[in-house]
Amino acid sequence: MEVCACIDIGAPAIAFGNASRMQLSVEDMNMDKLIVKTSTEREFFRRGKVLAKLADSAKQLPKERILSFEEPSELLALLSAARLELLRAVREQPASITVIAVRLGRDRSAVKRDIDRLVEAGLVRIETKVHPGHGQMKEVRATASRFRLEAILA
Repeated sequence: MEVCACIDIGAPAIAFGNASRMQLSVEDMNMDKLIVKTSTEREFFRRGKVLAKLADSAKQLPKERILSFEEPSELLALLSAARLELLRAVREQPASITVIAVRLGRDRSAVKRDIDRLVEAGLVRIETKVHPGHGQMKEVRATASRFRLEAILA
């Protein structure tokens, strides 16, 4: 029996894939939707072929990216309850790590570790912003306007 779960994170949704195979450029991080899901290696390469054909024929690529994991446990290790809460907070209102930590009532160093992990996975990015009269600040932002999380347990 196959069990499928799909969870929207606020307005966005997240799906998971093989994070070790995914490297995001700055251009990739400006997307409409990011899907985080469980998937097989075969499915990963099938999606790659479809995207290559679209690119070869000069057709527009979808404004979504997929981050997939072969093992549901890897997906769950990345998206703990605390990191999901953090991702929601960043998506709703980008801010500095310190401001986010205060808003969530969490230790700043723990939030920093979680943000580093989410940056590594391509779910959030850190942008340097000019803060008039105070130099620069680093702002944490979601990489997509919508996230979808899918998990299939067979």
